[in-house]
Amino acid sequence: MSAPQFAHDPATQGSALADIIPAPLEQEIRRIYERSPLYGKRFPLHNEPLQWSCYAEIPRLTKSDIVEHGHESFFEDYTKIERGLAEERFEYESTSGTTSGPMTVIMEDGWWDAQTARAYEASPILKPFVGQAHRKCILAPVGCSSNLCPYEDHEFPNRYLDGTVYLNLTSDPFVFQEAEWDRIVTEVQAVKPDIIEGEPIYLSLLARALARRKVEVPSVKAVILTYGKASLQHSRRFAEVIDAPQVDLYGSTEAGYLFVGDAFADNSQSIDSNAFIELVPYRGLEDTFQIIVTTRGREAMPLLRYHTGDIVQKRAHGFRVLGRESGLHFRADGSLVSPTDVDEAMPTDFTCWHYSLIQSKPDRWDFHYVAEHTAPAGMTDAIAAVLGDQARVVAFRRRHIPPAASGKFALLKPLVE
Repeated sequence: MSAPQFAHDPATQGSALADIIPAPLEQEIRRIYERSPLYGKRFPLHNEPLQWSCYAEIPRLTKSDIVEHGHESFFEDYTKIERGLAEERFEYESTSGTTSGPMTVIMEDGWWDAQTARAYEASPILKPFVGQAHRKCILAPVGCSSNLCPYEDHEFPNRYLDGTVYLNLTSDPFVFQEAEWDRIVTEVQAVKPDIIEGEPIYLSLLARALARRKVEVPSVKAVILTYGKASLQHSRRFAEVIDAPQVDLYGSTEAGYLFVGDAFADNSQSIDSNAFIELVPYRGLEDTFQIIVTTRGREAMPLLRYHTGDIVQKRAHGFRVLGRESGLHFRADGSLVSPTDVDEAMPTDFTCWHYSLIQSKPDRWDFHYVAEHTAPAGMTDAIAAVLGDQARVVAFRRRHIPPAASGKFALLKPLVE
């Protein structure tokens, strides 16, 4: 069997024989088997050098598998993990994502910070901050529930840890009262951050709050769009208020950061030191792939051939992350429509803080948007033309667009097939 395609340059791994797995990947696979009994129960490994044909037989891991088996199944003796959590040698994060139930992720102490530093190293914009003291404000999804996100109801000084402050409290930003935005803006002014990081939709609304209060934050040297799929609308609204380069940092709670690049530049690169990223051709589309992830160096809950549910396209200078499979639409002829295509269909004189394009019937889509002005004539026709198949688009201007029950947001939400 020939080797599958990976996001990194195969030459960096090397292999003596074409059908044999490169040593770094085989060593990681065997370490994962040693650390987590779940994998050996699903598919035993032989002691001979692993071939690609054996690799292909290793079952893919899904989010549903993690929820079904439970995070305890990754450990021989979970009482050691419970003790480690009590002694702060392990950390945890609860996330729902696209699964039907909550998923708990266990991390060894310091892993999240270490893989974040490796992600920064892979970005020319963020690399100067590695190992250097800097200040950061984070506007994270409120669904974040862990000892990694110390916001909850603590007063501001107690949320400013190691140069970072989580701006969220327990409220949903889409129903924040103006007094709550007053608090957030004041904290941003107090911190004078070098970096502002956040869910793109949240950052767009933060830009609105800053603009309305005529507050400038000249200290910002970089903006990180993460946690969710960004729209050009979010990026432009924030750029109008904060003049700083924007970075697209893409990954997941359970796998860590996987791709990093300049926002909307189609130059994202895989973060090879964090994971092996297998590229699986997707629905016969040219240079379009599912990503299958094997984490590197994880002690707690390492992931082997993990199906993240994310889709990427290979471009001339790197990758374009299209987002989640569930956030893509396919025309009757099988061609793909992504949120980027919807962005490009919007006229230049249209500006909004947030939008969501939802398919309500096979031939009808509802375009919900939050903006100061009504959408210009012809915009719905332009979006309909991109969707194809004689689609009809109806626009609704909203005061806010609530997230799904998971706390996540969808720019493009087709009917479930």
